[in-house]
Amino acid sequence: MAARTPALRVEGLRYEIDDRVLLDDLDFQVSAGQSLAVTGPSGSGKSTLLMCALGLVKPDSGTVSVAGTDVTRLSARGLASHRRRHLGVVFQFGELLPELSPLENVAIAALLGGVERRRAYADAADLLRWLGVPERGTTGLLSGGERQRTAVARALVMEPTVVLADEPTGALDQRTRETVAELLFDVPARRGCALVVVTHDPSVAARADARVSLDSGRLVERS
Repeated sequence: MAARTPALRVEGLRYEIDDRVLLDDLDFQVSAGQSLAVTGPSGSGKSTLLMCALGLVKPDSGTVSVAGTDVTRLSARGLASHRRRHLGVVFQFGELLPELSPLENVAIAALLGGVERRRAYADAADLLRWLGVPERGTTGLLSGGERQRTAVARALVMEPTVVLADEPTGALDQRTRETVAELLFDVPARRGCALVVVTHDPSVAARADARVSLDSGRLVERS
């Protein structure tokens, strides 16, 4: 039986800016149900790596395949469609619309993806209940942990193949950080997706199935 296509596969990825090599011939893959943590100092290229996976930064060479499709070769329209279907993102500060309710913040991602309104709101409500976030009220008044759990719900509402998280616990206090990290690393097993987390926090990285560090543009495996 043929092996399944990895959810995310990066091969020969290179990116240089202002004569500085940020990513130098990177190779790795993450399968559905698995998690990978990427660590490294500020400016080492961790966020650039995620932007390449999203198709927002075009590498100088190499491929980034999401659900079997090389996103570096897609047109702008094709990339937008593929990203909506296969990629979910969690940012450090949530990047939510503070004037909307948690339910609206999550549902709008599904609506933009072409999901029918009733189903979009039902799926959003189910995710928020699972994550323990109130549906109503103003998102701007939520606690930091509730906002990040809302951001996780938004990332999952389209049932993506890959979830990318950029310092998802970086703005949280220690107790909330542990709660959000536990929830986030539970996602691959529960939702059947791959998870890639960029983090400075070794306790967060330790939760991943595999850990690598970016050092002088190269990936170094960590135990």
